[in-house]
Amino acid sequence: FDRIDCLGKAVLGLTTQCAQCHTHKFDPLTHDEYYGLFAFLNNTYESRSYVYTPEQRAAIDDIRRQFAAADEKARTQRPAWQQELAAWEQGVAAGIVAWTPVEMTEMSSSGLLTHPTQLPDKTILMLGHWDKEMIFESKPDLRGATGLQLEALTHGDLFMQGPGREAAWGVEELKCFVKKPGEEKWEPLTLVNATADFSVAERIETKPASPDGKTPEKKIAHGPVAKLIDGDNESAWETDRGHIVRHQPSVAVAQFEKPLDLPEGTEFKVVVRMAGSNTMRMLACCRVSLTTAPAPAAPPVDHAAILAIRTPKERRSPADEAAIFASWRKSVADLAPVNQEIAALWAKMPQAPTTVLHMAERPHAQHRTTHLLDRGTWNQPLREIGPHVPAALHPFPADAARNRLGFARWLVDPQSPLTARVAVNRIWQTLFGTGLVETSDDFGTRSPIPEYRDLLDWLAVDFVEHGWSQKQLIKHVVMSKAYRQSSRATPESLARDPGNRLLARGPRFRVEAEVVRDIALAVSGLLTQKMGGPGVIPPVPQNVLDFNYSYPDFWKPAEGPERYRRAVYLFRKRSMPDPVMASFDAPNGDLSCARRLRSNTPLAALAGLNEPVFVEAARALALRTLREGGSDDASRGHYAFFLCTSRQPSDDELRELLAFVAAQRKKVADGWTNPREVATGDGEKLPGLPENATPQDAAAWTLAARVLLNLDETLTKN
Repeated sequence: FDRIDCLGKAVLGLTTQCAQCHTHKFDPLTHDEYYGLFAFLNNTYESRSYVYTPEQRAAIDDIRRQFAAADEKARTQRPAWQQELAAWEQGVAAGIVAWTPVEMTEMSSSGLLTHPTQLPDKTILMLGHWDKEMIFESKPDLRGATGLQLEALTHGDLFMQGPGREAAWGVEELKCFVKKPGEEKWEPLTLVNATADFSVAERIETKPASPDGKTPEKKIAHGPVAKLIDGDNESAWETDRGHIVRHQPSVAVAQFEKPLDLPEGTEFKVVVRMAGSNTMRMLACCRVSLTTAPAPAAPPVDHAAILAIRTPKERRSPADEAAIFASWRKSVADLAPVNQEIAALWAKMPQAPTTVLHMAERPHAQHRTTHLLDRGTWNQPLREIGPHVPAALHPFPADAARNRLGFARWLVDPQSPLTARVAVNRIWQTLFGTGLVETSDDFGTRSPIPEYRDLLDWLAVDFVEHGWSQKQLIKHVVMSKAYRQSSRATPESLARDPGNRLLARGPRFRVEAEVVRDIALAVSGLLTQKMGGPGVIPPVPQNVLDFNYSYPDFWKPAEGPERYRRAVYLFRKRSMPDPVMASFDAPNGDLSCARRLRSNTPLAALAGLNEPVFVEAARALALRTLREGGSDDASRGHYAFFLCTSRQPSDDELRELLAFVAAQRKKVADGWTNPREVATGDGEKLPGLPENATPQDAAAWTLAARVLLNLDETLTKN
């Protein structure tokens, strides 16, 4: 729903969310057509992948070439490798135990925060919030059952396709219970002889006690699969093979203490207890199976190879063939040096500095079915809906694929009446403060009629003819007479056109919240120009964290240069709007926002004066002024004023500024406050102070810088 809302506002300029529950009351968009658009986006995997630097990508390419060379070396050393591989595969296939996946009748989690879903192949996908225990109930045929298999499987919706929610995953405990017909109590089953395709060597993880002493120190043992059934919640089975290779399937098998002899209708419950205390260690995709084979055990072969061997040869992917070859290679004793070489190469794989969200089209066999939802209620589907577009817009090409690619091409079709106009209007809004169509997120019948419709049409056509180049469009607009004219307004023009809809003057508006922060950092010299990488956590009042955040200890504000990165890199939490950004009208992230409303409240002024980032910027601006602005207050006043407003002060403005500086210097001299503390926040240190300045100068100019950074001209584009 969020994506359709965003698509409607940002690309089509339509209030599509109105049709989520019923046919649109004002625009030609039916309830059926809303879900037709929804169907285009309902067949994607949603995952995250690593993002590497150019240098890391070059290193990875080199490592992959070495992988290929090592595999070729293995083939050279075993001239009959194809025959050996076929014989090995046949032997492994013959030893595979027959397992019956369990179809669950009820699935839940201990805190009701995770919502497990069973897919057609009986795989259980666990999305939503993290929870400690997953509880699966069913009524399988348990007669003669000898063992239980827990498969950790990959899925396209998970980070690097899983099996874990984030990266390395672990399972603390696997428990089974039965409840016979007519009984109320669940009876535990004893599991023995756990085996797995892979386990890490035992290691001890120490979790320190919390600073307040409420949570004591805790030690957790990670390692062999035996810890999966040892009844100890302070130990866990872990399969972390290392960077990259950790994202592959694994399997654990445990035997029942004795074969089950239970009547038909017996209920069966499996509890999977996750390692760790957050999503970082959560298993997110698994499958539970039963067998009647005697003494079942996990094959000593990577589970990825077992899954590939089970796949008919004509349907195997290159990844399947690679998994089979790698497992065979590991089984050949003479190839131990090659295997060690490849393991060393995996260890050299660079660690990505960040990750990126992405969408990938599902294979046709795994397409989701989209339904018309009664009044938009997710659990009340009415009938199946196929991908289609609103009849009021340009037609969808008959020969185009009805997938995301076909939909994207339809959106940017030159026949589209909206896409180019909406894009041009948004750029105009960015430059002028208000779009040619004032409601940039709504081009429907309820939007105000634009004053210059012909201009919007002409710019849209020109935009398309120039290859949808935003650079060309921005250059075109900013070089126009309309943009370059003065922002000054006469009383007559303000009375006639207060919103400047007639473009009789240049744009004048307070910049966005993020730009307010970046201006303060830029003029002070603190702004870090680094591009890319993970987001940074800004300082937030402790009472805000205590009220809004489940894990306040996690919120550790960035230090050093990272603290002063551009606002686009700030970490934002939907349920906890940043107080500083909110004071300057930044949206909270609950909904897509194509048009911000501006307010002018005392909160904005108070934030600009007192919030840590602005105080730090004022201190840095003061030191910069003392270092670079000259040796006397008049020169410094000219310099600081120009940095903040991009113009020289008038005589009256300079006189007022210098009088303020003198007054603050006198207050400091009279012992009003510690000058070092004002200038740096530290009563002792004062780095970067030039020889011709005193701590009293730094304190006085810090207080003056707070005023300059909050001037209307500093925060206003005009």
